[in-house]
Amino acid sequence: MKILLINGSPKGAKSNSLRLAHSFLDGIREQESERERAVELEELHLSTLRIAPCKGCFACWKQTPGTCCMKDDMQTVIEGLLSANLVIWSFPLYYYSVPGPLKTLIDRQLPMSLPFMCESRDGNGSGGHPSRYDRSMVKHVLISTCGFYSAEGNYDSVTRMFDHVLGQGKYTSIFCGQGELFRVKELSARTDAYLAAVRQAGKEYASGSIREETEMKLKALLYPREVFEKMADASWGISKDSGEKEEESLIFTRQMAALYNRDRFDGRERVLEICYTDLGKTYRIKLGKDGAEVLTDESLRATTRIDTPFSVWLALSRGEMRGDEALAKHLYTVSGDFSLMMNWDRYFGTEEQAEDRKPVLKLMTEKKPPRMQNMLFAWIALWVAVSVEPRIGALITLAVCSLLPLVTERYELCRYDRLSFGLVAGLAVYAAVTGNGLQAVCAGYLAFGCLWLGSCFTKEPLCAAYVKYRYGKDALQNPIFRKTNYILAAAWGVVYIVIAAVSYYLSGKVPALVLSIVVQAIPILMGLFTAWFQNWYPARVAAGK
Repeated sequence: MKILLINGSPKGAKSNSLRLAHSFLDGIREQESERERAVELEELHLSTLRIAPCKGCFACWKQTPGTCCMKDDMQTVIEGLLSANLVIWSFPLYYYSVPGPLKTLIDRQLPMSLPFMCESRDGNGSGGHPSRYDRSMVKHVLISTCGFYSAEGNYDSVTRMFDHVLGQGKYTSIFCGQGELFRVKELSARTDAYLAAVRQAGKEYASGSIREETEMKLKALLYPREVFEKMADASWGISKDSGEKEEESLIFTRQMAALYNRDRFDGRERVLEICYTDLGKTYRIKLGKDGAEVLTDESLRATTRIDTPFSVWLALSRGEMRGDEALAKHLYTVSGDFSLMMNWDRYFGTEEQAEDRKPVLKLMTEKKPPRMQNMLFAWIALWVAVSVEPRIGALITLAVCSLLPLVTERYELCRYDRLSFGLVAGLAVYAAVTGNGLQAVCAGYLAFGCLWLGSCFTKEPLCAAYVKYRYGKDALQNPIFRKTNYILAAAWGVVYIVIAAVSYYLSGKVPALVLSIVVQAIPILMGLFTAWFQNWYPARVAAGK
């Protein structure tokens, strides 16, 4: 396949529309590679070509048929148009039409037509001129971005022109609003997702046609109108009130505030204070049900405060460093309500980032994520049933271990679930054979404690295997998350080893009721400690302590 890419943007290689065109081409290459077919690309940047406006002299029709009297780069363009199987027209929307250089190129295609009048067969216009060459097998794709929140309703001039030039319904178009966002590194999470959809469109186009599902993704807004227009207004760096230029840090903060998703408001008004330590600038962002408002005074008390060099916060927003790693290294600190940071993507991220926190999207299957209760049912069955009557309790425990995978079929099983079912079943068999319930129960406490401690020597401590789904797919890469769970796993391991020792040595020496209360009280207290620690420790690290 021979492809001609015409970049009509005056920005040349820095064109936002060109990024979409390149993604579309990547998809085509991928599809053609799977078919083991070569792709030959010729890329023309009009910003670097010398193409003069058409004189309207009609020499190309009368004196030198098919050849323009002006000698410039247009001849190269015509040669490319005649040899291509696919032409991709990439351009931004300029004043509701194509940029001037591209319109000049379109005008200069006159030598490719014959002078004779012909009827417009598709009913587009009152007439036309037949093509000098048979180009019926050439395909065309229009790819364009504009500065409006949506492409809808803004490309009527463009489509009417190309209906005349190429023929109505004889080209494919990808028009995208909010085009300037593709150059903003801080928003790459959303724009990269759109570019991935464009790439998929290219792959599908090469195989026949773009699927309706993909077309819907291409027509989706990058950001809601209100969010985009606030970011666009802030990007000019001019105060709406005074008309004067604003500080770069204030511009950035306004754009960040524009990303706040008020639909995520949970009934609790928050005030985020950001202090750019290297600039000596502090701003507050009021987050409420009506949206976000940037305050430059101290009229409201901050609920969460971030102290950071401006350069660090810029790098984080651009994805040049991980926020959790920077926090663990104390490159910035957080004080006050830490829950805002734990749910940052929920309040300031894109829909894709927010959805990424949903457990069902983190699994390769449609099952729900692992649940610790499923594992604990097996252990509790052993400790309770076997302690009451060893052999009958052992049979009950074995039945529980057999039925649990069936009863919990809609949940994914992790390795700690499988290990637990195996260990519990083995101890139940021991109790059934020996009739020694005390040893089986104490060994169960000991094995459970060792399971917790042993998990500290793996990349995924036991508790993390069950709670990681609440914090996004990269939770295990978060050093604060890992360290918190390693500490808790070690603490739970020690607790159950202590319970094993207490149960074994005090059995028969104190009333059974007292021993039962002690054994049950220790995990309850540890559970309360866990609930407190998992919030306190990350907040303490975030505060630089």
